[in-house]
Amino acid sequence: MPSEAVVIGLSRDRFVFAVKWGASAVQIMGYTATGFGWTPWNLYLFLVGVIGWFAVRALWNDKALMLVHLVALGAMIAGMTSG
Repeated sequence: MPSEAVVIGLSRDRFVFAVKWGASAVQIMGYTATGFGWTPWNLYLFLVGVIGWFAVRALWNDKALMLVHLVALGAMIAGMTSG
């Protein structure tokens, strides 16, 4: 039914909105943790934020966001495993 499609579209938009802003808030906390030298908590926060933004990329089908966050995720994992 058309009305169901609208409801599903709205709930998907709300979900993307929540993930996008939640991931942004967590990344800001990661920047704050970095500024205060709270290692390794800063990396954990960044990891959660990057995964959140990667999910947004998947929902938006945005390849540029995918590339940026995939590279960031790889760099963070490499850094966390080497130290």
